[in-house]
Amino acid sequence: MRRAILEWFDADARSLAFRGSTDPWAILVSEAMAQQTQAARAAEAWTRFLAAFPTAAALAEASPADVLRAWRGLGYNRRALALRAAAIAIVADHGGRVPGDLDALQRLPGVGPYTGRAVAALAFGRRVGAVDTNVRRVLNRAVGGQPDAFTPGELQAVADASVPAERPGVWTHALMDLGATLCRPRAPRCGVCPARPWCRAAQRGTTERPRATRTNGSGTVRAVPEPAAPFVTTSRWLRGRILEVLRDAEAGAWARIETPFGAHDAPAVEVAIRSLARDGLLERHAEDPNLARLPLV
Repeated sequence: MRRAILEWFDADARSLAFRGSTDPWAILVSEAMAQQTQAARAAEAWTRFLAAFPTAAALAEASPADVLRAWRGLGYNRRALALRAAAIAIVADHGGRVPGDLDALQRLPGVGPYTGRAVAALAFGRRVGAVDTNVRRVLNRAVGGQPDAFTPGELQAVADASVPAERPGVWTHALMDLGATLCRPRAPRCGVCPARPWCRAAQRGTTERPRATRTNGSGTVRAVPEPAAPFVTTSRWLRGRILEVLRDAEAGAWARIETPFGAHDAPAVEVAIRSLARDGLLERHAEDPNLARLPLV
């Protein structure tokens, strides 16, 4: 199965800008960006970000405001500040070079088991398995026979054991691509999947989780729709839009956060501003709480 997946990847890999790099810093940046963000979108931002901060030292010297502006369009903005904190640690503790040891990688701010293993495999050729959402789905189905077959600890062991002695970085990308393009959450494309002859879930017909059902008045059983609130009504939307206002302001200048903001009233905006300040993503004016700016230190 491993050979078949690698051959498929060699022929059909997604073309993403950051896959051409072997620089550990560039790879760390790409992995920080790709968390909870579509790979193609992260790849576009990655080129722009590295032009501004080509080394860990360059990012460590930048202000939080500069980093947050460069992070525009990626969302989950706390990742930007965590990456800056990691850069500061790399300069202070590792002479400006991304460490190749997995334990040292995972001690960097914002670097957890996934990012640490991804950088170790992709940049340093370590035989460790990085488990993201896509890899989790592939291994649970192919090896475990159904979604969520393994506990997190079991899955990590399976992922580490699956890595070939040669091309561990290629294997990491191959599993991610397989999950993103063929082994999808719903309606997986099993008919063209290179893993199908060995995939236990495909053989058993257990690739998808059973859908919740309900019975109507006539006794008909139907899938229960998953309700979703409009995105513009969420606190995540509001936080993102407030940061966009601050990004659009001149560097160092205070910007006024008007209320109401979209569908959010003044109390909701106040909660959002407080949470952004608590996360270090903005600073408020000492005399006018409706004035804010991106943090300078």
